[in-house]
Amino acid sequence: MSSAFIREQDDIVREDLADRPVSRFRNLVTPEGYAQIEAEIARQQAEAERATLAADLHAQALAQRELRYWISRRGSAEVVQPIADKSLVRFGHSVTLELASGEKMSFRIVGEDEADPAKGLLPHVAPLAKALFGKSVGDTVEAIHEDARIVAIK
Repeated sequence: MSSAFIREQDDIVREDLADRPVSRFRNLVTPEGYAQIEAEIARQQAEAERATLAADLHAQALAQRELRYWISRRGSAEVVQPIADKSLVRFGHSVTLELASGEKMSFRIVGEDEADPAKGLLPHVAPLAKALFGKSVGDTVEAIHEDARIVAIK
């Protein structure tokens, strides 16, 4: 077929990037985490539009890859509402541990995409989070290679 009969589309990105890997675990998210996913989709849509206007194929490919990831994560998201009963550690709860040294550390158990250890947000799939599920104040778990006692669940 002659190339004269092939219609080129200006909005097709000619650069393909491999998709971001998607976790094999359930995509549990807090309501805040779901809002973050929605915000990221909006941000990436705007980025894709800017890249298209600038004819920046690499930026377009990056934005489209991110959009595919976040749309996939939104599609698989299981929003977990906060549980009022704080007698046991559950998804979305904040937990304070006291190490044998007396040092205290606190974190909230959240979804993988919203996790940020520097901000005290621990993914529910982390070994420590898994060890904490179902425990109560006074129970001990191993944290940072030593025993730690749960002193608060919020």
